[in-house]
Amino acid sequence: MGFQAEHEIWLQEHMKCRTGERLDALRRGHGYGNQLFVERVWWPLVGHFDGLHPEYEVKDWRGRSYFADLVWVVGAVRIVFEIMDYGSHGTDRTKYRLDLNRGLFLQSQDCLLYYIALDELKENPAFILSSLRSILSPYLSVVQGNALRTYTKIERDLMRAAVRHHRVIRPVEVARELELHTMTVIKYCRILVEKGKFRPIATGSSGRVTSYEYLGSLQSPDLV
Repeated sequence: MGFQAEHEIWLQEHMKCRTGERLDALRRGHGYGNQLFVERVWWPLVGHFDGLHPEYEVKDWRGRSYFADLVWVVGAVRIVFEIMDYGSHGTDRTKYRLDLNRGLFLQSQDCLLYYIALDELKENPAFILSSLRSILSPYLSVVQGNALRTYTKIERDLMRAAVRHHRVIRPVEVARELELHTMTVIKYCRILVEKGKFRPIATGSSGRVTSYEYLGSLQSPDLV
């Protein structure tokens, strides 16, 4: 199937999964600029819509719902694309400030964020396509079907910490070392278990997991 048919199927699938405010946001938000991006850049670049979410809901620093234009979810990685129209984003000081604060917050949550100028998208989509092909090449090259072999900064930090500690880490201790919350460390340790890089180690009769063992090579490129 071509772009138009695939785009319609993708959009309808997301609409079926949403209700209330999330559905309204999709109907309102996936407009001209977003559709131009997926047609002129995303489709030529990737050729499918797997993992791409239109009007993706994110809770901001105030706990309020915010809908990012497009988010590509690649395993534990979230790559955000915001289509920026000068007229709607640049003339109101309050909105301009909130947009920048929101972008800063998304990056603090381990999201990769890319702003796309609507005027450039209309006049020179080849530049955006070429730039994103270079930027996203590590993710595009490792995704085969639904298989993923890419790692976030926290995941790499945890693998490196495990190497320093003779392959075994305790979340409480490594959280202090990396200045992270213990629950954050546990969350990413579990993700690394799913990716085959860590093995949970249970102790006592309760079988409670208290540490994780690194299973990768000490010279693995994943640590870089």
